[in-house]
Amino acid sequence: MSQTPEPPVERSAPTSADVARLAGVSRATVSYVLNNTPAVRISEPTRLRVRAAAEELGYVPHAAARSLRAGRTRTVVVPTPGHPPGPLPARFLDDFETELRRLEYTVVQYGSTGLDGDDAARAWAELRPVAVVCLGETQPTRQGVRLLRRSGARAVVTLGPRGTEGAHSLVMDQRRIGACAAAHLLRRGRRAIGVVLPEDPGAARLARPRLEGARAAAAGAGARIAPLPMAYEEEPAAALAARWRSLKLDAVYAYDDAYAMLLMRALQDEGVDVPRETAVVGAGDLLLGRLLRPRLSTVRIDTMSGGDLAGLVDRAVREPGAPARERELMAARPVHRESS
Repeated sequence: MSQTPEPPVERSAPTSADVARLAGVSRATVSYVLNNTPAVRISEPTRLRVRAAAEELGYVPHAAARSLRAGRTRTVVVPTPGHPPGPLPARFLDDFETELRRLEYTVVQYGSTGLDGDDAARAWAELRPVAVVCLGETQPTRQGVRLLRRSGARAVVTLGPRGTEGAHSLVMDQRRIGACAAAHLLRRGRRAIGVVLPEDPGAARLARPRLEGARAAAAGAGARIAPLPMAYEEEPAAALAARWRSLKLDAVYAYDDAYAMLLMRALQDEGVDVPRETAVVGAGDLLLGRLLRPRLSTVRIDTMSGGDLAGLVDRAVREPGAPARERELMAARPVHRESS
């Protein structure tokens, strides 16, 4: 007669007391070691013994309990953009989060799709973060910043086209990129410039001010700027290339290097000579653009690194009384290659 197997007994999670018993030290010593408390000197053999005991038991500190003891969390909330980031923003985020983890913060990416303004701030505040870093289209209002500070956030950092009162604001004026691309093409003698406008909603948010910058640069030169909506797919690029000569354009600034490479390939397939008939410029200075033939002209974007931003967040957390500042971030310069 077969017996029904008994359900496995659930083992309780190991505690700091268990680690202390195994390592032969006090619970306070375990706390000092695992929290890297700088004010208490503990010998290296003891540190190694505590860490070995914690690893053997599978002990993980309780973040909520640690936050209660400290009076604040080490959580940094980063609202995620509503669209997949390109290669450059993705690398920036990786560097930013890696450095924050090295500084012993816990990074929580918060999906903020459908939230805006004060509603977003209330949702972030529920996590009681020590800092909120807004890198995407969802930005807090002045009231949202106050709400976050009242909930315990020691720093609110925004990165976008304009500053927010009460936050450490890093202002990135996308118009500079479009102006730089158009100015380069104007210097090359081009006077009928197409500007690709991505149909992806996230990229479109950045593309509109880049178009404004291109128009401003062309205004005093008697040049024509033509907006060119295009999805990031082969078929729309081929369709645009098929009617290219009817548009009577002698240059195109294609939003970024990825769109520029896609459109340049389509133009070449259509028999349009690059750069003799049409000059092509991207933005971002991706390595792949240098490997193409012709090599892609681009706009190099100089801004803060992810590691630098993590350092700024850490300083703001450690100095919560410091006045919030607004800082201009973005610099753009042309890189002339064969495609223009």
